[in-house]
Amino acid sequence: MLDCLPAAEVGMETSALPLHTARPATLEALCATLGPAQAAWLDATGFAARSGQLALLPGEAGRPLAGAVLGLGTDDPASPWPFGALPFALPEGSLWRLAAGDHDAASAVLGWGLGAYRYRRFRRGGREGAEDAPPDRAPARLLAPPGTESAVATAAAAWRVRDLINAPPNHHGPAELAEAVRALAGEHPGAACRIVEGAALAEGFPLVAAVGAGSARPPRVAILEWQGSADGPLIALCGKGVCFDSGGLDLKPSAAMLRMKKDMAGAAVLIGVADLVMRARLPVRLLLLVGAVENAVSGTAMRPLDVVRSRKGLTVEIGNTDAEGRLVLADLLALAGERGAEVVLDCATLTGAARVALGPDLPALFCNDEVLAETLLAAGRATHDPLWRLPLYSGYKSWLDSKVADLSNVSAKPMAGAITAALFLQRFVPPRARWAHIDLYGWNDTARPGRPEGGEAQAMRALHAAIAALAERQGLPDR
Repeated sequence: MLDCLPAAEVGMETSALPLHTARPATLEALCATLGPAQAAWLDATGFAARSGQLALLPGEAGRPLAGAVLGLGTDDPASPWPFGALPFALPEGSLWRLAAGDHDAASAVLGWGLGAYRYRRFRRGGREGAEDAPPDRAPARLLAPPGTESAVATAAAAWRVRDLINAPPNHHGPAELAEAVRALAGEHPGAACRIVEGAALAEGFPLVAAVGAGSARPPRVAILEWQGSADGPLIALCGKGVCFDSGGLDLKPSAAMLRMKKDMAGAAVLIGVADLVMRARLPVRLLLLVGAVENAVSGTAMRPLDVVRSRKGLTVEIGNTDAEGRLVLADLLALAGERGAEVVLDCATLTGAARVALGPDLPALFCNDEVLAETLLAAGRATHDPLWRLPLYSGYKSWLDSKVADLSNVSAKPMAGAITAALFLQRFVPPRARWAHIDLYGWNDTARPGRPEGGEAQAMRALHAAIAALAERQGLPDR
């Protein structure tokens, strides 16, 4: 449950403490409104309105606390991050309201909501909490003012994504991930979900089946369809949902497996995007495809040098069983093409090469259309959810050549791994479709305001904003 509470529902605005914001240039004006005693307190404590600086204001007449002031420095007024530390920096369980200040209310609510998240499922007080675990500290709560409902929804969608990524792999396999898509469909009128498994999956999604062949937990493909408009653009979201990646027979070192529960982050992010698109009832037709699978080791696992026929009909030589995510996406992209999607967006934790190039905070964007690329990049900038474009350099296509199949799933050279992975995916995208591939990390290695350590909904806000822009324009102009 999100710890941002709408004031209209709670009816507690009169008891909530005021949260003021200030910048170095506006601090003097704020002090004039607070009164001499509180202004002197801020001066005595050295409050300078630096970004993230927090000062509690002492109360009078038996009230221990009169409010707080948050410094915003010179940050963008639309940045949510200065507010991200407040749920656990302010007194436990306290209730707050936003006072006037040089900030954007929706961004403040979003930052607060993102910062209030903690994964508690297996701790005391969680849904399956252990009795011997120490109790969690209750976050401070914020009354979300009218007009910030979309920010509350965005934070709630991010919680959903983070929960999916953070779930332990023994509790969250292909069946559970596919059911998460079905559950999402059940929350939105008009949405329908079909789950493909067994013989139908082996026939219709042979690459997905090959990836999941080594696991005792069979693969699934979840297909969600929804219409916000009968004639709106058809937008396909294709998510890599590898619930745990051992590397297969090309086994990862043990240290490299420690975060492989997050290998389904691409699917989780697109579940969050679909939630936001449907909640906003954007005038688009939506097709969400999630390939839910586990890459495990057994006598039935796919082998290096196996050749598998894809849904599109192209044959793929398995050069490395640890390059499985692109195989999952290939079949999903082929289905999106069959359905005639005008815009195809895929998300995956696909390559370490993208992290080497851009680090953990910048998802790599590959795109075959300049207008779509700029729409995505602009949306990332506007939502403080940045993407960084890398090239689909056709000169490397031959690196995926195979002597025995139409192509190999890995490059013959140890360079440009993120680019060659994108080029592999491009072979399964219909030529007329506008397509973007996002190679993301989906994880916070260390905690920062609004971004607790663990699973992260990277690119979710950018993708939602881009789809909203496409909906407003009714798609993209003809090429």
